[in-house]
Amino acid sequence: MTNPTATALAYWAAAEARDWAAFGALLADDVVYELPQTRERIRGKAAYLQFNVEYPGDWHLTVHRVVGEHRHAATWCHFTTDGEPAEALSFFDLDEAGLIASITDFWPEAYEPPPGREHLVERY
Repeated sequence: MTNPTATALAYWAAAEARDWAAFGALLADDVVYELPQTRERIRGKAAYLQFNVEYPGDWHLTVHRVVGEHRHAATWCHFTTDGEPAEALSFFDLDEAGLIASITDFWPEAYEPPPGREHLVERY
């Protein structure tokens, strides 16, 4: 079985490096990404990859803490976007092959999503 802690760390390392090939290799084809604060959901690897490629601003992250067990992992990360700090909690579920099947990101406050990603998300 894949180590979920290592998978979560590899996910964030690939995101920070903008290594979209490595990032995509960690995702199940039918991955589901959810942002409860904006009530957005993205379904499928292609849409989720595109969401990240198109994400606006100059953002960077540092992983503060990661825990994982069985097919689950959680991370606490510090982000800066255009110099503005934010903290986020992310929860990962892995499928039987050890690929990331679902991700749920929690940010400290609810907010309306920025424009321009309507073609990739569904609102709920």
